[in-house]
Amino acid sequence: MNEAERWIQRLRVIGWSTVAIILLLPAIGMQFSEEVDWSAGDFLFAAILLGGTGLLVELVVRRSQNNAYRAGAVLALITLLLLAWSNAAVGFVGAGANAANILYVALIGMVAAASFAAGFSARGMGKAMIAAAIGQGLIAGLAFSQELVQADERMAILGINAFFIALWSAAAALFRKAARKEAA
Repeated sequence: MNEAERWIQRLRVIGWSTVAIILLLPAIGMQFSEEVDWSAGDFLFAAILLGGTGLLVELVVRRSQNNAYRAGAVLALITLLLLAWSNAAVGFVGAGANAANILYVALIGMVAAASFAAGFSARGMGKAMIAAAIGQGLIAGLAFSQELVQADERMAILGINAFFIALWSAAAALFRKAARKEAA
């Protein structure tokens, strides 16, 4: 086993251990606080979301030998995970299923559809990530223009969306780097 394979193996152990810890934390928290109250459905949702993301990461790492592509795909998958988890947990804008929060869920579908349409090519994935960053900004703009954002949460909403736009943009940059390497 070469050094790169050893690193991948270590990262694999770290990744799956992190999934297990994230699932164990609420179970432990429920033993000490009534504020942590997860149902069996909550645990199932989290296990499917985390496990599915982990399996997709495994697939990407095995599919490509291009480290920039791997990093871009892992970053995109983690961004999708964070977007789904945070929106399901509390919603980005206000609480519940308002128009903006529903559009953030639609953004997840758009990223998946664009990725499939691009055939998961590095160049196409770069474009899909740019589209995701633009979509993230447009949804935030819509939330502000429709006055879905309360005055006391404006800075938080701007910061959260800026964070996601930065993640999408970083993934796009990694995919573009991978595309240049493939073209060379």
